[in-house]
Amino acid sequence: MKKRYGLFTEKELAVLKLRARGLTQREVAEILGVSRTTISTIERAALRKVRLAEETINIYRELCSRTSLTIKSGTKLVEIPAIILRKADELGVKLKGNFTYIYSQLRYKVGVKKPVLDRDVKVVIYHDGSFEVLPASTANATDK
Repeated sequence: MKKRYGLFTEKELAVLKLRARGLTQREVAEILGVSRTTISTIERAALRKVRLAEETINIYRELCSRTSLTIKSGTKLVEIPAIILRKADELGVKLKGNFTYIYSQLRYKVGVKKPVLDRDVKVVIYHDGSFEVLPASTANATDK
């Protein structure tokens, strides 16, 4: 039986480790004694598993959440903390964050650089008052 590392096979993990060190697919192929095409195939399969795992985690987080809301592209950044705080208040959830913290999550975690959203974002509010701001495309299967 082949040894597994989470979702990865031993070969996938070896390829990802070498690629993470900055080696090219060709260099990895030489080290492992296989073709570059084989490395490409192994890497593609491993990255597909990473994307699937991220999707799964995001769906699970939403299932464990109190609510989620999508804030549409074009909304002014300075209006968003109030929207989130108001929603938490409606639900009787004491949010673990203030205006400044929510704003910084938008600016840095999601990468919003302009004063207006350039894409939809998803806000997930948990029962304990914690929350996450995510790109809307990462968590849209379980809107509540």
